[in-house]
Amino acid sequence: MKICIYGAGAVGGIMAAWLERAGHEVSLVARGAHLEAIRSKGLRVRTAATGAEIVAHPRADADPAKLGAQDVVIVTVKGQSLPQVAEGIAPLLGPDTSIVTAMNGIPWWFFDKLPYGGGKLRLESLDPGGRLSAAMPTSRIVGCVIHCAASMPEPGLISHTMGQKLIVGEPGGNTARTEAIAAAFSAAGYECVRSPFIQKDFWVKLLGNISFNPVSALTMASSDRMIADPYVKGFMVAVMRECLAIGRAVGVDAAIDPEARIDMARALGKFKTSMLQDMEAGKMLEIDGLLTGTLDVARQAGVPAPYTESLLGLIRLRAETSGQYVRPAA
Repeated sequence: MKICIYGAGAVGGIMAAWLERAGHEVSLVARGAHLEAIRSKGLRVRTAATGAEIVAHPRADADPAKLGAQDVVIVTVKGQSLPQVAEGIAPLLGPDTSIVTAMNGIPWWFFDKLPYGGGKLRLESLDPGGRLSAAMPTSRIVGCVIHCAASMPEPGLISHTMGQKLIVGEPGGNTARTEAIAAAFSAAGYECVRSPFIQKDFWVKLLGNISFNPVSALTMASSDRMIADPYVKGFMVAVMRECLAIGRAVGVDAAIDPEARIDMARALGKFKTSMLQDMEAGKMLEIDGLLTGTLDVARQAGVPAPYTESLLGLIRLRAETSGQYVRPAA
């Protein structure tokens, strides 16, 4: 298949290298020093535990129009970059092109195929004016939940820390579109699970992201230290319980106990969340997809979420102070 990775960061870089190794025609939308490094030295993916390295040579460009129509476009950018994707993705789309959203947080299409609201509800906070939906309609979408940790220590080099599990599924029910993508991921080396209810899988992942990520960026602490502090742990559990209640109110039950979710993180040992890594690197923080979108769902479902509201206020102001967040226009 012709597959384009839109957003060649750590997760997208691994996908590109593994899919090319499996024989697919892979291209990347990248920019800056990372793009130049890929062009000059190839895209290197190193396994952190063993030091083993593979080098891929995908076609890479900052201009999607130079890459042509694809069979699949995999969007791996942070949520704040989605408006730029919406502006640039059209040249990559043919009549039957699938769009895989491989991102953290709540996707803008979350309500589109849910029984709750009869498909009439929208997440204006994530998709103001419907621009994302117009550029990337739900009929093309395959959701992808990522269970993989990676970082980019330098341009052109991805460090794969742990995990190779992907969960894929179409909002509203799977078709041959999902099966073809899942088969490609499996052949590339991923443990790929087909989900009959992908919104639930997003919500399970959200439970950890909505708590650990912003709290780590506020405290500058690794996961083990947050869990070890009873007050911090108690606050994160309270946020998780609100998140569970919000999901259940709209028919999306993550069906996991917060203490069990904490135990899952504890089993991974000491690690830095992606938001803490971005905070330390001075990058923009992915706040809206995790927190603003969740509170948008809560408002539409009539569920109170005071702990989550407090967490949004704190991390938003902290990131604004360091120039790592810009509030969406009202």
